[in-house]
Amino acid sequence: MRSNTKTIAAFAGITVLALGLTACGTASDPSSAKDGSGTPDAAKPLVVAASPTPHADILTYVKDHLARKAGLTLEIKEFTDYVLPNTATDQGQVDANYFQHKPYLDDFNQKNGTDIVPVADVHLEPLGLYSGKLKALKDLKAGQTVAVPNDTTNGGRALKLLADNGLITLKDGVGAGATLADITDKKGLEFKELEAATVPRALNEVDAAVINGNYAIEADLNPAKDALALEKADGNPYANFLAVKNGNEDDPRIKKLAELLTSPEVKKYIEDTYEGSVIPAAAQAG
Repeated sequence: MRSNTKTIAAFAGITVLALGLTACGTASDPSSAKDGSGTPDAAKPLVVAASPTPHADILTYVKDHLARKAGLTLEIKEFTDYVLPNTATDQGQVDANYFQHKPYLDDFNQKNGTDIVPVADVHLEPLGLYSGKLKALKDLKAGQTVAVPNDTTNGGRALKLLADNGLITLKDGVGAGATLADITDKKGLEFKELEAATVPRALNEVDAAVINGNYAIEADLNPAKDALALEKADGNPYANFLAVKNGNEDDPRIKKLAELLTSPEVKKYIEDTYEGSVIPAAAQAG
């Protein structure tokens, strides 16, 4: 049984949860994981915010198989949205997070005034186009509806995937920063923008949907087998990484976790567990 602390981040409860995290101080809170000089105490638990799959699963593997031998006590807090892990990290309610890629973090920092930085790339989750109604990419026709994520980075990433597969045409040069306004030829398709975590639940309500890799896996989809179209790994800038508030990179517990997350053992765990649906960053780089 997993001993992770689950945080259910329903939109309506975000404010309450954030206040609750601020108000409650426990022995595992980062604020208490300091020695008398105010520097991190390497003997205290390292609290990491993570999306459930595959991030928390990978962290749980590290916790169960590698952390104790490395002298690291690891506590995992699961979040189901893409906002609270960063705000909790920035406010010191957790020590680190593991759920996002660089384009998303850059956009988040700019919009929210946070100062969170990446520490170590761990894996890539290829974005994919899925359908509960269609068997092949060629079956997607004019008049049908495609759901896409509504956040800036994943929305643009989704449109680039569609353009790369000839389903739409985008303005020259927009790349992964594309918005619906940058589509020059929809080829008859209609689009429905949804919060990324909710896209899998809408899969049977639309003709096709572009779904983030972690949410696809949570919805029992196999990106390597079920996607009508899938991002290429080569040269992909969307590696997911361990991140901390700027200035905490030298915490010895962070350095230890970064080393474990990029170890051969974790690389093998990712390859064996996800069979191409999640790709180790080292494998991507190689």
